[in-house]
Amino acid sequence: MGWVRAVLRGVPLGLVTFGCLGLLLLVRLIERPIFGWHRPVTPYITQFVCRMAFVFLGMQHRVTGVRMKHRGAVVANHSSWLDIFTLNARKNIYFVSKAEVAKWPGIGWLARATGTVFINRDRREAAAQKKLFEDRLTAGHKLLFFPEGTSTDGQRVLPFKSTLFAAFFSDALRDFLYVQPVTVIYHAPIGEDARFYGWWGDMDFGTHLLKTLAARRNGAVELVYHTPLKVSAFDSRKALALACEEAVRSAFPDAA
Repeated sequence: MGWVRAVLRGVPLGLVTFGCLGLLLLVRLIERPIFGWHRPVTPYITQFVCRMAFVFLGMQHRVTGVRMKHRGAVVANHSSWLDIFTLNARKNIYFVSKAEVAKWPGIGWLARATGTVFINRDRREAAAQKKLFEDRLTAGHKLLFFPEGTSTDGQRVLPFKSTLFAAFFSDALRDFLYVQPVTVIYHAPIGEDARFYGWWGDMDFGTHLLKTLAARRNGAVELVYHTPLKVSAFDSRKALALACEEAVRSAFPDAA
């Protein structure tokens, strides 16, 4: 029955995901030369796909708090590949991801098409990447960072690395930019390990995807939007990173 559930959920999910990807690419051919960095239409196609993903998976998607209206960035804890669907389902955002993701089958194509910003861990490219962040944030894009630097089992929040927060303190951004911390909490299906939706370490993507699709019972995910923090209210990137970490961690009362 697990294989039956995987097929019944996976086939429509794949059809909607890659069908809408084709539509998005077609729309982008018109959208890009007219609007440049601005994307007035395609983010809503992405949002539709992500919302439908939870319908096909049979997972509840709950939201607490108010989504930020200010221009700025979003930071969240990172538990799984599911975060892509979870965070896009309720807010038009653009992920910041390591460059390796662009080469992943399936996910890499989706990431590139939806405007993900890819970064290399190379100091020689730091200035160019900072300029790219500034251009995207100034254009009104809400970039989403995972400051932990890796995914976890979904039951804890790791210390936030402050490196990427440095881009927020540039002269071009600091005075108007806000950062909204968001906590992502996965609730495992009844009877399953609490870490069921977590994807970390050397876990294989295909195996984890099939396990999620084949689950007999369905769990839920909850997004907690915290109060946005104005960058200019902080003296340094480390102070801002710590404040964001504390906000995200506050929704995990038993987190390590």
